[in-house]
Amino acid sequence: MSSLKTDLLKTSGTFNVLVGVTGSVAALKLPLLVSQLLELSRVDVRVVTTEHAKHFYNPAEVSVKIYSDKDEWELWKQRSDPVLHIELRRWADLLVIAPLDANTLGKIASGICDNLLTCVVRAWDTSRPLLFCPAMNTAMWLHPITAQQVSKLKEFGYVEIPCIAKKLVCGDEGKGAMAEVSTIVSLVKEYLQKPDESSLEA
Repeated sequence: MSSLKTDLLKTSGTFNVLVGVTGSVAALKLPLLVSQLLELSRVDVRVVTTEHAKHFYNPAEVSVKIYSDKDEWELWKQRSDPVLHIELRRWADLLVIAPLDANTLGKIASGICDNLLTCVVRAWDTSRPLLFCPAMNTAMWLHPITAQQVSKLKEFGYVEIPCIAKKLVCGDEGKGAMAEVSTIVSLVKEYLQKPDESSLEA
């Protein structure tokens, strides 16, 4: 537990980015996303993964701490112990879910919180930015429920980084691929610069 406190220690002047990763093939881009985020000035990064997302990336290629469901339950033994999804919520200045698969999109839109990532989202401080990057097969993207669920997340104040059209890993061609990593990083960078602007205004 002391290692958790050390790992999630907030450092003055550092912008803490929490990356949520879910079970889409685009999760294979996690190592690249993390490395490019770390190249930004004064940024620190942690990852929250769903169990299905683990299928697509090699954790050895991710240079920061990855938290998963088992950490949530192993850390909490008694009432005084930290609750991981709350500790992560406190630590993060920004949450970016990349990729956000169809299943987790549906859960978040409905308020379901049955794993570590969806619990972080349910407890999220909506005054802080939450960016989401949908990624799914074109047929799933075109299902009528998808637009409704994306709209619901926007109503919550979350920011969509729209998916793009390309030839998908499954062989289908069309919209549904996660936005390019460079696009995601550039959007995070915009939020990184905002605290400085607000302090200048004050």
